[in-house]
Amino acid sequence: MLLQILNLVGIVAFAASGALVGVRKQLDIFGICVVGATTGIGGGILRDLLLGVHPPDSLSKWPNITASVATSLVVFFAHPVLDRIWSAVVLFDALGMGLFAAGGATVALQHGSGALGGVLIGATAAIGGGVIRDMLVNEVPLLLRRDLYALPALLGALLVVVCESVDLPQGISLIAGTVAATGLRCLALWQRWQLPRAGVNDE
Repeated sequence: MLLQILNLVGIVAFAASGALVGVRKQLDIFGICVVGATTGIGGGILRDLLLGVHPPDSLSKWPNITASVATSLVVFFAHPVLDRIWSAVVLFDALGMGLFAAGGATVALQHGSGALGGVLIGATAAIGGGVIRDMLVNEVPLLLRRDLYALPALLGALLVVVCESVDLPQGISLIAGTVAATGLRCLALWQRWQLPRAGVNDE
């Protein structure tokens, strides 16, 4: 039950971030719903495809797609109350990333993936929705920028795998992974931590 709740919360958070990007790009209501819904369920679809779950839960279970579309509609009508849209985008994105990193790793372990598979599938689920969102609006994905994005997702998924390996309750591992991934992402944004990049010689 906790896994299902966190999955829906993650979908809502990612859908909100996608819809807000649609607002920022001045899309119409249909475009905002497409970007929001795709962002909300994209990571879960990638996770299920990697695990061989056909059709993916996000397409076969109505609450997932309904939650993402409903969230997008709420954002469309309520976005004027958000004073700083981009700040809201990155915060919702950080929360969705943390939830999907922990939830994705847990689902992967439940389907028999090993430790490495759990970490990689959890991280893929966490970053998948954001990558699809950025591609839809023709932006360089956060994953490819210098910001810490993939590393927090990997940390959250890894923490879930470690907790499961020492037989901690699933609820504890889910919360620990979510808090670790979201916390590191928010801390990196606050402190402006960035990964090094290769120097380019203009000559």
